[in-house]
Amino acid sequence: MTSLPPFAGATAWLNSEPLTLHALRGRVVLVNFWTLTCVNWLRQEPWVRAWSRAYRDDGLVVIGVHTPEFGFEHDIELIRRSLADREIDYPVAVDSDYAIWSAFDNHYWPALYFADRSGEIVDFHFGEGRYEKSERTLQRLLGVSRPLTVVEGAGPEKGADWDTVRTNETYLGRGSSTEGPVESPAYLPFNRWGLDGAWRIGREDIELTAPGGTIAFRFQARDANLVLSNPTGAPIPFRVLLDGAAPGASHGADTSADGTGVLDYGRMYQLIRQDGPVAERTVEILFERPGVRAYVFTFG
Repeated sequence: MTSLPPFAGATAWLNSEPLTLHALRGRVVLVNFWTLTCVNWLRQEPWVRAWSRAYRDDGLVVIGVHTPEFGFEHDIELIRRSLADREIDYPVAVDSDYAIWSAFDNHYWPALYFADRSGEIVDFHFGEGRYEKSERTLQRLLGVSRPLTVVEGAGPEKGADWDTVRTNETYLGRGSSTEGPVESPAYLPFNRWGLDGAWRIGREDIELTAPGGTIAFRFQARDANLVLSNPTGAPIPFRVLLDGAAPGASHGADTSADGTGVLDYGRMYQLIRQDGPVAERTVEILFERPGVRAYVFTFG
């Protein structure tokens, strides 16, 4: 077993005063590493939130550790907004310098570490899933036995339809290991993406530098999501097309049936949730104004 390392490297704390190992002694601790744009964390979060509320009176302390993946995720106001969006009320350590990440020798978003009342890490889990076993571990450490928490994710928190996903997470910056854009997006091979308009391809993102630009992707999954940020300070309207038409009932949580949406602040935007049978489709995102930065497509 490994002892719980201190959280001294946090650059800030949200929902709590700074927590020390001394203050946590005698409590069961669940540490959740996350970053606000991670689709896997978004789909895991309903369980972590539910466990915090269900077991806090039994001695459980959930600590979220926000360690950013992309540069814009260092903005503490975006982290605060994410807490509000997800109704997170447990303590969150802001780990902008990766100090806590390094202390845990962590490598994944999301990651769960389970510590007993003596401060020993007795279990861990990386990624989504394993919810029943994780809750049973918490109950064992807390010394309680009762029916498991009922959790039903909605919107971007809804679990993926893994049986129909045939397209992998795809990063857009030149620093990724995935293939770059197709030169002409008029016809896209399956699982490829393309650009139209004036785009700058950076290390971790692509940026629209002139009015009127499009990103297109040929994919198969129930959900199509795109991480976007907006450094301009003004909302940027966009429109989503599915196979060249408005998505209708297949619109995502961040688009309407006619495909319209607004990029207001940096986060993951759910563009499409296919209604009915899942098939191979082409999604296009059209932006009216420059300044858009796009980072990664995710699917579910």
